[in-house]
Amino acid sequence: MTRVYALTNHKGGVGKSTSATNIALGISAMLRNAGASNSRVLLIDTDSQAHATLVTTGQNNYDENNSLYTVLMADRQKATQVLSECLVQSHWDSNLHVLPASHLLEQAESELQGTAGAPYRLADPLSKLAPYYAAIVIDTRPSFSLMTEIAATNAIIPVEPRYLETVGLLSVIGKINDIRDGWRFANLCVRGIVVTKMDNRVRGHHYLLEELNTHPQLNQLLLGVIPMNEAVSYAHRSHASIFAYDPKATASKAYAQLVHHILSQKRGA
Repeated sequence: MTRVYALTNHKGGVGKSTSATNIALGISAMLRNAGASNSRVLLIDTDSQAHATLVTTGQNNYDENNSLYTVLMADRQKATQVLSECLVQSHWDSNLHVLPASHLLEQAESELQGTAGAPYRLADPLSKLAPYYAAIVIDTRPSFSLMTEIAATNAIIPVEPRYLETVGLLSVIGKINDIRDGWRFANLCVRGIVVTKMDNRVRGHHYLLEELNTHPQLNQLLLGVIPMNEAVSYAHRSHASIFAYDPKATASKAYAQLVHHILSQKRGA
């Protein structure tokens, strides 16, 4: 079964798009380097701001004819075909495919309100296309979307140290578990937490990270820590991955370790 990783948090600016894009590319590259028969990865951008779309395809002007919005509004019998037709090959790597976001996503869920099967408008066509990919990564908007969470099998929660409050994290995890249990979607689980923008010069960051490491419930969920690194910003401006922009950067090495951890979990599951 192809795992679908959703980078999710109800806060914006915590590194979801950066993490989603670099995890997606990292999985593909690591699988290829390991000699895997399938190293194709699909990145789905569900945020109307389309940051993940822009950096991986070089443009963010997708519309009602060639984006995720197109898939959500398609006839359900044709949605899988529509999805495949909307996919774009990333300029990062030929094995990284992108389902672009559109500014129209802001209105999509309200347009679908009351429509039969609306929460499954992404999950259903995606499940039919999933076997073609080694992994699928979803970049989510800065709020919870039932449609997105139902499409995922694994939730990864990126969080900045300044927002690393155990109560808040438990709340996010609780919402994901409520969706899993309430909708009887047993495949959905919280895969882990990624601490982003960690600044070793800030004492408070160390304090909050230590709080996470010693928490009886959350300490088992830490997947990785991504340091604050200006190379990440420069890579974004260049529409490049952190691996390509500066493979020796601390953030590049941290994302590589994170991807290795994610793939190790997959093998051990």
